[in-house]
Amino acid sequence: MKFKESQTLQQIASLIDAKFVGDQNFKILGINEIHVVEQGDIVFVDHPKYYDKALNSAATTILINKEVACPEGKSLLISDDPFRDFNKITKSFNPFIVSKVSISESATIGENTVIQPNVFIGNNVKIGKNCVIHPNVTIYDNSVIGNNVTIHANTVLGADAFYYKNRPEGYDKLISGGKVILKDNVDLGASCTIDKGVTGNTTIGEGTKIDNQVHVGHDTVIGKKCLIASQTGIAGCVVIEDEVTIWGQVGTNSGITIGKGAVILGQTGVTKSVAGGKSYFGTPISESREKLKELAEIKRFLKDRKNS
Repeated sequence: MKFKESQTLQQIASLIDAKFVGDQNFKILGINEIHVVEQGDIVFVDHPKYYDKALNSAATTILINKEVACPEGKSLLISDDPFRDFNKITKSFNPFIVSKVSISESATIGENTVIQPNVFIGNNVKIGKNCVIHPNVTIYDNSVIGNNVTIHANTVLGADAFYYKNRPEGYDKLISGGKVILKDNVDLGASCTIDKGVTGNTTIGEGTKIDNQVHVGHDTVIGKKCLIASQTGIAGCVVIEDEVTIWGQVGTNSGITIGKGAVILGQTGVTKSVAGGKSYFGTPISESREKLKELAEIKRFLKDRKNS
């Protein structure tokens, strides 16, 4: 999530009431999670296991719960609760704005786009030309939709990420400040849910077609010309490269990559990253030919054992 205007280290430290290490005029451009940080971003870390990863990331300001040696060219914000203060920053620069109408006055809708009854379109949404948005679709703030997109009834774009910190008093939610982006010629079936990014974008690439009742988690990036069948659940921070086919009732772990042109057969559990250009099946996942051979061997073994 980028700020509309750059901030200084001193300004952010004052906002969250934190001590800082570095030049008070050190420039900060936004906040992001560790997997998408860029120069100028703040990243937060609150566990020693991940200190080195955060300190050595592309982020140039680290919101951390212990004063450590500051890498050259970077700055630190010292907080007793980085998770809480990361939420403070998100709330300050991307506050929730109540919409009093079904279609926000700040939304922009391209020519020849059809909006069916009972559609909600939030603040600062951008919708391109020649789209069809069917009844009861909900499009949260800041979503971006390209040209020639079809969204079927009851689909939701931009719900919050499923991201919580377990505290003694209960689960504390990490506030989502990202958005959903649909590129040109995307089709979404009925009753799909596409969660916004926590700080980045959940993106569906040009020409991708998604069936009914598919869930796409936060910050996931789906490439061009993919086909995703019904009842598939894609976790957060997944990368699905171009021309991937995913059949029904597939589930994935978070943070994995599915390579270009891969085919994931129905009811597969994608437990790890897989290379492109191959067909996969089963849980744990393996190449479909190998999995089918394994199943045949097991069947043969059980038959031989029964007859022995």
